[in-house]
Amino acid sequence: MLIYACLVFAALMLVFTKMPVVWAQQRAGGYDNHDPRAQQRTLEGIGARALAAHHNSIEAFPVFATGVLVSIIVAPGAPLATTLAVIFVLARLGYWACYLANIALLRSLLWGVGFIVSIMLMAMPLWM
Repeated sequence: MLIYACLVFAALMLVFTKMPVVWAQQRAGGYDNHDPRAQQRTLEGIGARALAAHHNSIEAFPVFATGVLVSIIVAPGAPLATTLAVIFVLARLGYWACYLANIALLRSLLWGVGFIVSIMLMAMPLWM
């Protein structure tokens, strides 16, 4: 059941990671709902980093979701799959925090952890 919660939480992170972007847009003269993407291109500093973190969350989710679904099909209830899913969520939370705080090296390491975990979930049929 925890693996499903991780999948849902990872999907919700797509919304959560957008919140600092909206905050930055508000601070940059108010949220431009007519052309928010043009406004986002003008963001600097933490706003630009928040946008990059949000985009990366969108990019990372399909790989993770595919891995979770493959692991559920191949090895339903496998403790390893659940552990990997939890590691992914924690790594992505850390990644997001590091991106906002401008801690590049740790951010990159956490990205790598999340990616490797996603690939491991997808590769479960190779060793299960």
